[in-house]
Amino acid sequence: MKKRIGITGQAGFVGNHLYTTLSLSDTVTLIPFERIFFDNSALLKNFVVQCDVIVHLAAMNRHKDAQVIYNTNLELVSKLIVACNDQKVKPHIIFSSSSQEERDNLYGKSKKEGKEKFMEWASKNGGEFTSLTIPNVFGPFGKPNYNSVVATFCHKVAHNEEPTIINDSEVGLIYINELVQVFIDAINHKADTIQIGKNSYEVNILPSSKKKVSEILNLLLGYKNRYMENGVFPNLEDAFEKALFNTFRCYIPKSHYPVKYTKHTDNRGSFVEIARTQTSGQFSYSTTVPGITRGNHFHTRKAERFAVISGKALIQLRKIGTGKVIDYYLDGKEPAYVDMPIWHTHNIKNIGDEELITLFWINEPYDPEDADTYFEDV
Repeated sequence: MKKRIGITGQAGFVGNHLYTTLSLSDTVTLIPFERIFFDNSALLKNFVVQCDVIVHLAAMNRHKDAQVIYNTNLELVSKLIVACNDQKVKPHIIFSSSSQEERDNLYGKSKKEGKEKFMEWASKNGGEFTSLTIPNVFGPFGKPNYNSVVATFCHKVAHNEEPTIINDSEVGLIYINELVQVFIDAINHKADTIQIGKNSYEVNILPSSKKKVSEILNLLLGYKNRYMENGVFPNLEDAFEKALFNTFRCYIPKSHYPVKYTKHTDNRGSFVEIARTQTSGQFSYSTTVPGITRGNHFHTRKAERFAVISGKALIQLRKIGTGKVIDYYLDGKEPAYVDMPIWHTHNIKNIGDEELITLFWINEPYDPEDADTYFEDV
């Protein structure tokens, strides 16, 4: 039987990644949530009654008046509890708390008191509650000047703006894919928990990396210089740097592609350098007959380059969960490449009258057992 999971705040940074990842599982039924549910008790009741698990991510963390943040976050918790009680349902509620719980600010206070409200509900009503204390999280699609310093720096560096370091402190960070896995483990009762009350548990998530703000910025400036301006893939053996690189790539303006190659021609023919890398990888090529489309899948962690060297092609990208398609037209007479950002469905179609020849570079060797390469999202 499939587990029915609802995510409040599913359109947010963490919520979108969690929702998208869970949608790949055939053991889960996702119950859609919209922000307006909190303003309509009938819709909220209808939501909670369908859920075996509710991941409560909806919260306010930015406002000019901190009291509004505090009031809003506690109100959301209370409304969720009331809806569960009215419907006499006892879903497993998973709550995203914060390392700011113990700090002297109203946002942290709202998280701490929200957790206490859920603990009281679980104790009195026989429900189950799990709180996740989350460190600073980064990853693709975070909002600049909102979600994290990484999102802000990635956007500014990729768009030729000047980042400013206000406090060069060491920051504990966790990559969004790592955090999503913790949520999934909590949903499946596989996370390392400590009991904090009757039917209540806590997962204290440690940062997977600790970096000074200046270290993060220097890495991003290096990606801009080597990768954006010179087409060189950096070394991707370090897990944090690979995560940061994949995050950075999602902020590169779509107008950056396609990037034309330098073509060297003499009486023998021509020579084009396809990719320079500071990392391992695999080169391959394909031939495609006119009218055929290849691909329509996406990657969750791999870097990949498509280089058209003969024929005419249409390369299309679409961020999963959206309907906006980005079109790139390439012609082998002017060799060029397009790199595939993670979480973007991509394909290549022969739109010419002759055979299309495409070279591919991917930063990990081909493995037919590796689902990362073949997530279909047609």
